[in-house]
Amino acid sequence: MAKILPTYLDMIGFLDQNIHTDWSTIEAYRDKMGNPFDVQYVEGITQQTIGNLNCSPFVATDAEYLSNGLQVPNDGLDAELLHKRYAALLWKYGEAKA
Repeated sequence: MAKILPTYLDMIGFLDQNIHTDWSTIEAYRDKMGNPFDVQYVEGITQQTIGNLNCSPFVATDAEYLSNGLQVPNDGLDAELLHKRYAALLWKYGEAKA
């Protein structure tokens, strides 16, 4: 993924675009120029085990829950199952694009 995404963005010319967003002209961001993100601290969410430096499934899962407006579960994650799930989704996406 670390090589695929930059390659794809380069192929479609995304990185060549010089159009920058002027955030001060967007109403929703006018009062947030100094502090652009609303931060919420959440307690009791799942954490990776000590010695495991692979936080990818936790970040991806938390982002998925939060973007869907759901409460992040705190009953543990099966990291191996999540790896398989995201691999299957990427494979399916690749097959659909071919």
